Amino acid sequence: MNIVADRVQRIKLSPSVAARAIIAQLREEGRRIIDLTIGEPDFATPAHICEAAVAAIGRGQTKYPAAQGVPALRRAIRARILADIGQDYPVGQIIVSTGAKQVIYNALAASLNEGDEVIIPAPYWVSYPDMVTVNGGKPVIVPATPAGGYRIDPQALEAAITARTKWLMLNSPSNPTGALYRREDLQALAAVLERHPHVWLMTDDIYARLNFTGQPSVHPLQVAPRLAERTLVVNGVSKAYAMTGWRIGYGAGPEPLLKAMAILQSQSTSGASSISQAAALAALEGPQDCVTQFAGIFRERRDEALRRLRAVAGLALVEPEGAFYVFPDCSALLGKRMPDGKVLRTDTDLTHYLLREAGVAVIDGSAYGAPGTFRLSFAASLQDLRAGCEGIAQACAKLQ
Repeated sequence: MNIVADRVQRIKLSPSVAARAIIAQLREEGRRIIDLTIGEPDFATPAHICEAAVAAIGRGQTKYPAAQGVPALRRAIRARILADIGQDYPVGQIIVSTGAKQVIYNALAASLNEGDEVIIPAPYWVSYPDMVTVNGGKPVIVPATPAGGYRIDPQALEAAITARTKWLMLNSPSNPTGALYRREDLQALAAVLERHPHVWLMTDDIYARLNFTGQPSVHPLQVAPRLAERTLVVNGVSKAYAMTGWRIGYGAGPEPLLKAMAILQSQSTSGASSISQAAALAALEGPQDCVTQFAGIFRERRDEALRRLRAVAGLALVEPEGAFYVFPDCSALLGKRMPDGKVLRTDTDLTHYLLREAGVAVIDGSAYGAPGTFRLSFAASLQDLRAGCEGIAQACAKLQ
């Protein structure tokens, strides 16, 4: 008898988790691997945030927290969302979860019926389709092209909408492309959504403060505030404040959805760590210069990665405007022969070749719904980034 449920068998292990396992194994075997797969800042969490967590422990703030999040943190989230996108949510319409990933999962679990469709622009974060599938939904993938800056076309969005469409998921800046939606892009997409009032919008804003354009990120609710009645805003402290391991994300949206998400969370994980919530409160209410500093360092690394990778014959790049990834198109390298005489057929073949030949780990673009590409994270030291790009260049030069 098979103990594993059918819904779980329909999904796969996260490619980034799988990549880390391979890297760990190779390192145990004595290989020096430059890991450019990691989707997390390499900085330490700022000291004032860590000190707030220690102080919370000293105060005995170690009991079960409220399932929906401690009130002080939800008030801070309310203020942050109001400052960032101009929407004022009562604290009852805000939830704190164990990472933004759980917010997204809870929203899908609370809203999807069997066969409901969720529109996901590709390239996409690897977990979106599987989270839809495991909750009985149907991912509807709409490609966004390099020519369009990896931003979804409004005509393509309109063509993908059916009577069963429940959500559009929008991630800006994007993982894996770094694409940033501009005001005119969002106005065009909002016009489509306004013609289809049964479609909800989920905005994954986790990278919104890592923006290299010199202008603030624009949110869909800033250009179309009337969509607020069917929009879930998702964010967290992991990327902007280098707090990935603290596991704090948050969501804000209409009351019926948030109530359902809170019920679901109360019967699954319950409240997020009380100590982590104290740290997140310090992050949101404390000095914000660390965010500016981190974004500046990431921009420097982005520029270095672009300069080096643009010199590699066979790679084509769209400049990322945010987040901390570059997403080269490597399709011109496919069909070439490796030094052992074997032919590179897929982007996965290429990433395996780079790992073996150069000791550089990146993730194949097929995992993100974009065959013929790969994702490289520049959330690594400049030393590792330079060495990794040099290794990629040397390995690609050996292809016949």
